[in-house]
Amino acid sequence: MRDDNFLVEQNARSIWHPMAHPADMRANPPRIIAKGEGTHVTDIEGRTVLDAVAGLWNVNLGYSCDPIKQAIARQLDVLPYYSGFRGTSTPTSIELAYEVTQFFAPEGMARAFFTSGGSDSVETALRLARQYWKVRGQADKTKFLALKKGYHGTHFGGASANGNANFRRNYEPLMPGFFHVPAPWTYRNPFNESDPAKLAQLVGAAIEDEIAFQGADTIAAFIMEPVLGAGGVIVPHETFMPLVRKICDKHDILLIADEVVTGFGRAGAWSGSRLWGVQPDMMCIAKAITSGYFPLGATLIGTKVAEAFEADKTTFGNIGTGYTYSGHPVGCAAGIAALAETRRLNLAENARLRGEELLAGLKRLQDKHQVIGDVRGKGLMVALELVSDRATKKAADKKLMGQVADTAFAQGIMIRISGPNIILSPPLILKAEEVDTILAALDVALGSV
Repeated sequence: MRDDNFLVEQNARSIWHPMAHPADMRANPPRIIAKGEGTHVTDIEGRTVLDAVAGLWNVNLGYSCDPIKQAIARQLDVLPYYSGFRGTSTPTSIELAYEVTQFFAPEGMARAFFTSGGSDSVETALRLARQYWKVRGQADKTKFLALKKGYHGTHFGGASANGNANFRRNYEPLMPGFFHVPAPWTYRNPFNESDPAKLAQLVGAAIEDEIAFQGADTIAAFIMEPVLGAGGVIVPHETFMPLVRKICDKHDILLIADEVVTGFGRAGAWSGSRLWGVQPDMMCIAKAITSGYFPLGATLIGTKVAEAFEADKTTFGNIGTGYTYSGHPVGCAAGIAALAETRRLNLAENARLRGEELLAGLKRLQDKHQVIGDVRGKGLMVALELVSDRATKKAADKKLMGQVADTAFAQGIMIRISGPNIILSPPLILKAEEVDTILAALDVALGSV
């Protein structure tokens, strides 16, 4: 490893960072995170802070989970890599596929197709949805419906499903065949409706209207996050996802649950679908499947879809997609260990309890700081939306958001800024006293503006 002087000198020079302007990164080099322990990370200058974003929603078990590290080391000694393409498999991929389908059996999942991460998982689900209807002899069903403000990754399929202009504009024209309806977001919506139950019904009516316009016989699937993440932690009313399931059943449309963030306990249940009492037709998972210790994801396939493919006697059932690292043996070893620890520590319950404490504390801060326009969250998925004017809901500008982030870091916590939102998604091993640490640091940071 080169010395710290080299790293500081070369920071942002040879590397382009995701979701950032290269010129801005060169002018304002990012923090170099050099070490992680428990729920904390330490930068190259030796400043240790509580990581209130868990890397990127994914380090659920914190940075010191020895069972995962040991599983990775053992697997590297035995078999560092082999392909999972037709004709070969590995012991760890077989075992993890069994474990993960058993874990998500209440959601109706029966098969696992391994990927390298969340964007891959979404892309695979979209492909399989179109293929499913070809298998069924309904090749015209190719379109997709999605929510505005939803986020589904960076591949062209997922980017086309994304409902936020920030992730679309610079890459347009995107793929045809993707259509969007309003999100069930009480703080900002075109219906001017603040009652979440009524808003759920209004969005449901908009979905029905779009289906009628497009033609149900042309729509392959509806894709949604059970709790919208990168779009600002938008929590639908409890009736919304069941309503979407009912609409999809009525019109013979598949339902894809993007559980890349919500899977494995973050929203206070083992999945967002389980939280709302819904069985989707496919689920996209990644992030916490290895707690971020190795790049891995999966598309989970429900029984109805699996049976259609496995009964097919034509070439339409042949899976013509895949990734070099699908079912990577080291990643799957990490996944087996992470899932065992996730179960043992009952992370979903801790996320629920700590999330309730965090949300209550943030609402107290909202009473104190006029800059907070809205507070929302479920489990350890929480957001504060900052405004320059509460009456008009005018969003806070980039300079103000940067000042809050810098002050929060100086006070001992790492937060994530997304537009006017502060997004908090700490490790699911978070303790009650660490909730207090987050709240105290934010109190100072918000007071600074």
